[in-house]
Amino acid sequence: MRAEFPAKLQFLFEPHSDKYLWGGRDGMKSWGMARALLIMGAENRLRWLCSRETMKSIAESVHQLLEEQIDKLGLGDFYRVEKARIVGTKLHATGMYGATLDKSRLPLQPGYSEFVFAGLRHNVNEIKSMEGLDGIWIEEADNVSEHSWETVIPTIRKELYHVEKGVIGSEVWASFNPKLATDYTYKHCVLNPPRGAVSVRTSYKDNIWLSEISRTRIADMKATDEAKYLHIYGGEPDSQVEGAIFGPEMKQAAAEGRIGSVPYNRARPVDTVWDLGFGDPCSIWFVQAYDGWFNFIDYFQDDHINIADYVIMLQNRGYVYGKDWLPHDGIDTIIHQNLAGSSDRTMSILELVRGAGRKADIIRKMLVTDQINAARTVFPQCRFDEKKCADGLQALRHYQWPPLSAEGVAQRKPLHNWPSHASSAFMGAAVVLRMPKAPAERGERRRVSTSPWS
Repeated sequence: MRAEFPAKLQFLFEPHSDKYLWGGRDGMKSWGMARALLIMGAENRLRWLCSRETMKSIAESVHQLLEEQIDKLGLGDFYRVEKARIVGTKLHATGMYGATLDKSRLPLQPGYSEFVFAGLRHNVNEIKSMEGLDGIWIEEADNVSEHSWETVIPTIRKELYHVEKGVIGSEVWASFNPKLATDYTYKHCVLNPPRGAVSVRTSYKDNIWLSEISRTRIADMKATDEAKYLHIYGGEPDSQVEGAIFGPEMKQAAAEGRIGSVPYNRARPVDTVWDLGFGDPCSIWFVQAYDGWFNFIDYFQDDHINIADYVIMLQNRGYVYGKDWLPHDGIDTIIHQNLAGSSDRTMSILELVRGAGRKADIIRKMLVTDQINAARTVFPQCRFDEKKCADGLQALRHYQWPPLSAEGVAQRKPLHNWPSHASSAFMGAAVVLRMPKAPAERGERRRVSTSPWS
């Protein structure tokens, strides 16, 4: 088999624990990883998970990209494209890179190459149960949360023996265009990659197959908007997401040192503020209000689990709780039936949480613009634990307005995507949380909230 392949991406064929390919648009990242995996899978038995942070259907995966590359590489005789997976048609007697398997320590059998697909966030248990994976390819890894990097991806490890290189494990591949320098993926893959990782930056300048149309568009952008060109095509991380709703507030919080270590105060109750979801994430902020500060000490989100599981999670956190604040649809007995689970379907989430012995209440319904204004008002009084609230903070940084309409008019409804849920819960906190009033001490008043929503 003969196939053209960029020399800069040759490292993909070498055994490394982690391979990260990042940079600007038209840099052959997805194209290169797809082509490399298909070539390797045609030569040796390979079982690989192709993933993203969220993947609700095969249409959102790289399934179509792999199918196109099979055709371009002329590998139709080596692969059979199925609806939910791609499998090899040739039986291989070895594993990755021609590795010799020590069956006393690695009970794997020869077999066919296979590419399977699953989202990290929605299929945690399924991924953890997958056996014999040679590796994982994470596309659009810039959206991967710290939770996924630290809890899901490490489960994809197995040992095998390479003839020349010694012991290696299952590999983690990631391809992405950087967004913010503060994103966990950028820090993990570029600034501080793990030992044994190879992190390669690529751009359109490395693409010898770049079309003339792309060259023209790139030249036009470089001439009219240098900063945008450097971010989109140069792969430079941006200082702020375009249209970021809380961009200035997050920047100020970082500059003032309000994003760092925020310990739990055992003498103060912890309130939780929720955004409900089942197919979409259910997001929960943990906050303590005292001494003039709203201390966001923790954050949690998950999906496809029931309200009973969330109650158990809260109990296992070990905090002394005040009140659980649910969004206005927490009183609806219909739209959150999946979240209710096997409980009485005639009961609302509010009733179920209260039935578990917790103090719960509802956040009144408000226009989203009013919620945003409330959040901006209290932001100067907010402190965030950088480690425990990492995924929530990433969402706040990426929460954004949509682009201008075709008529050039600004749209006043935020994008509904992955940052929406954590951001909605945070805005709910801004609406309902109040600073506890303390008696005057030595003739002075303690600092209290100046929120107009009080």
